[in-house]
Amino acid sequence: MSPRSPELAIARPRLTAVAAPRARRLSRPDAATAKATLLEHRVLFAAVAGLCLIGLPIVLSASAVMSVQDGSSVYALFAKQSIFLGFGLLGATIASRLPIAFLRRLRFVLPFGTILLLMAVFVPGVGHDAGGSSRWIGAGPIQIQPSELMKLGIIIFAGDLLARRANRPDQWRAVALPLVQLVALAGLLIMKQPDLGTCIVIVCITFSLMFAAGLPTRIILPAFAIIAVPGAVLALGASYRRDRLLSFVNPFAHAGGTGYQVVQGLVTLGQGGLKGDGVGASVTTWGYLPNGHTDFIFAVIGGNLGILGTVGVLAGFAAFGWAGFRIARREKDPFTRFLAIGITCWIIAQAVINIGGVVDVLPVTGIPLPFISYGGSALVVAMAGAGILLGIARRQVAVPAVGARRARSAISGKS
Repeated sequence: MSPRSPELAIARPRLTAVAAPRARRLSRPDAATAKATLLEHRVLFAAVAGLCLIGLPIVLSASAVMSVQDGSSVYALFAKQSIFLGFGLLGATIASRLPIAFLRRLRFVLPFGTILLLMAVFVPGVGHDAGGSSRWIGAGPIQIQPSELMKLGIIIFAGDLLARRANRPDQWRAVALPLVQLVALAGLLIMKQPDLGTCIVIVCITFSLMFAAGLPTRIILPAFAIIAVPGAVLALGASYRRDRLLSFVNPFAHAGGTGYQVVQGLVTLGQGGLKGDGVGASVTTWGYLPNGHTDFIFAVIGGNLGILGTVGVLAGFAAFGWAGFRIARREKDPFTRFLAIGITCWIIAQAVINIGGVVDVLPVTGIPLPFISYGGSALVVAMAGAGILLGIARRQVAVPAVGARRARSAISGKS
């Protein structure tokens, strides 16, 4: 039979006609998936951008008078935060384009390299003390907080471990024990700084991932007890930390001491009313609220922008969580899915702990509000995490688009 025979000419349209309905059926869900993922990508981007843009003027408002009192320019901390934000944007852009395979190769390098950095914090001449804590390493204006890197390191290590071993019969030895050992070591070094808030966030990340992987409670609960019980003993062992943790029960009874910051935060929130006093117009600018530009910046938002401003911030974090979990749910690759879940839980847990301390429903732990509080390492690492999540969403948009193109090719008889 020659290539131009009538039999072949008849057979080809028949094959195409059979394939066309199936190709059309494939193209419709692909297009719908791409549209939904594109929405989540945009919501995630808008949430991060909005929170960062709210943070800049609020940092200026909270730090202006303090900067002048320290002999600096009124814009000193605002300028530094703007530089940190620039590095954060660069970090997010690079992280969004890193291949998932490359991130997975960091499963040992990043967490255990960060352990070495956490140890270096206590080396004289290498570590840097500030506010009674030893949390930074570096020299001059370049200071790095290794505990922030550990959040991302735990996510990558746990994501890889769970993706490979979550379904093994010996889950305790294969999964829980390595995670408990790493978290315990990192937590011990971070508690020594001291930094209770970061320890709590790392524990939240770890056990959220274990729960998401479907590990049974008979594995999760003993692992949690092994970490939580010694952590509680350490947290309550120091008198100043114990007083600060327990004063949230009735901060007004300790308004002149350990409850002072919480009381001032609540007063600031109450004074803001519905619309607030305006950026820079709140009395908190004049030093009535300690650490207003870092731990208690949510109270400053309430004083400057009122209930509307605080609701806007809550909506931003809710949108981040919605988009992040939707992206994770759609992901087929186990490691990438755990990566998305871990990053989302990290940001949401940290926001809940910070805001809960400000409004007095949780103890104050001194942890910053993601994307908003003043700070270099916290902002840059959080934006790198958000960049990874944006990169996962962008790849999900691209995959259905390729599927739709293939389906259209099948319809036209080119495939």
